[in-house]
Amino acid sequence: MTGIEELLLSRIRDVADYPEPGVMFKDITPLLADPSAFTALTDALAEVAGRTGATKVVGLEARGFILGAPVAVRAGLGFIPVRKAGKLPGATLSQAYDLEYGSAEIEVHAEDLSAGDRVLVVDDVLATGGTAEASIQLIRRAGAEVAGLAVLMELGFLGGRDRLAGPLAGAPLEALLKI
Repeated sequence: MTGIEELLLSRIRDVADYPEPGVMFKDITPLLADPSAFTALTDALAEVAGRTGATKVVGLEARGFILGAPVAVRAGLGFIPVRKAGKLPGATLSQAYDLEYGSAEIEVHAEDLSAGDRVLVVDDVLATGGTAEASIQLIRRAGAEVAGLAVLMELGFLGGRDRLAGPLAGAPLEALLKI
């Protein structure tokens, strides 16, 4: 295990039975509260942005905003929020996707992405990959290219990486921690 992995893991708190019984929630708020750990995380994700040749960073609601915005600033890139449906004013593109129980929809401002943009998607956790897959589809529908997906942690037992292999079409998926 590398030093950054140890630092990040030491600042992630396990919360049993949240949000429902049987779930072990990974709480990143202690990591965000530690300026050294948050800076290390931001730097590591900004390095991914540089390696992928990204021109913009998309952050997925809501923790992807917290991580993606400082990554974009550090990397000198624009930041684009991908929001839940109905949260953005003006013209939007939307993408529906299935959840374990039901469905959801995400949106982006139509003018924020265009041909020539290379977009790095940033989020805190890769679980089943549903939201990430929908964001990839949304980015492509806007005419932009997906440069990759970068997450703080990947919950490998939920199969998100396998689900995203096709949609990423060879773009890298980088997880700083694999759980």
